[in-house]
Amino acid sequence: MTTLQSNIARLRRTDAFTLVEVLVSIIITALIVVLAGQLMKSATAVTTSAGKHIDTDVQARAVLDRMAVDFAKMLKRTDVDYYIKAPIGYKNPNGHNNTKHLKTGQPGNDQIAFFSQVPGYYNTPPTNGLSPLSLVAYRINAGSTASQTYLQLERMGKGLLWNGVKNANNDPYPIVFLPGQIAAAAGPWANNGVWYGAINNDNSAKSADPDYAQIGPQAFRLEYYYLLKDGSIKDVPALSWDLSQTVSANLNAFADVQAIVVAIAVIDPASRLLLYDSSNLADPYSRLFNMVSDMADFKNANGNGVGAQKVGDVENQWNAAIQHAATTGTTYDQSPFPPAAASAIRVYNRYFDLKTPATF
Repeated sequence: MTTLQSNIARLRRTDAFTLVEVLVSIIITALIVVLAGQLMKSATAVTTSAGKHIDTDVQARAVLDRMAVDFAKMLKRTDVDYYIKAPIGYKNPNGHNNTKHLKTGQPGNDQIAFFSQVPGYYNTPPTNGLSPLSLVAYRINAGSTASQTYLQLERMGKGLLWNGVKNANNDPYPIVFLPGQIAAAAGPWANNGVWYGAINNDNSAKSADPDYAQIGPQAFRLEYYYLLKDGSIKDVPALSWDLSQTVSANLNAFADVQAIVVAIAVIDPASRLLLYDSSNLADPYSRLFNMVSDMADFKNANGNGVGAQKVGDVENQWNAAIQHAATTGTTYDQSPFPPAAASAIRVYNRYFDLKTPATF
């Protein structure tokens, strides 16, 4: 009987957990839960970052593909005008968007306008005389800071009439090949401002041309320059430039230009929303504008074609500005900039060959 009782007591003792064993199991369980949480957090962060990059990749591809079509079908003739970056002294240097300076000697986002063999938009489609050409222009909207399209990429595809007749209200507009037509200082369109939006980016009513459409709502920085036939890259679209000649004469149908190089900076919608300053409704995207200011022009040449520019300089400088904001939480002028938003910005570029006909 005594042996049986002692055996039962021994079995009872061996069936129980000690306090140390319970504590160890709790600690191990807690560690597993923490590790699982960290893994899920890391996976969420990676997924979020990848999703933002996919957003910017899709936007950049759509914008650059549209540009590829427009540039491939650009009219390259000696009797057609162009609104492009050119040396200081050119009749209208606003191709550098001089309407709003950022830093001294740094005009910021570029503009470009040219005629292209792509269908255009007609506010009131005419019954006849539709042109196979349109006036194409690209700009980053720099008008009203409270505008829904402020610091977003816009494209104009203005439908034209296939004749030289000035109709009653100039809408749609006739097309006549005359040097000086886009940036018209004289002629039938000069006083009506019909090309105003293609060559200006201010806050005027004429600049808000209804033929502009939002093409890149996530693109906020635009810069372009030229790859010349001698292999150099400059912001002067010719090997030599005579200020006494017209733009068309100097360009000679882009005879010296091998390709136009376009660089854009894109931010995803969620990150752009982080930059919205509700306490400053007069200029809610001032933080994004500060980033634009940090992203240098093409070697700060401003139309001088200073030389010694290297392929990738613009893109490298932009990425350095982005990395600075992501690391320090400020732009170069010490203004606050959310690191999460900076980390989401991506830079893209593409070379648009003007010598080799493109196929689509």
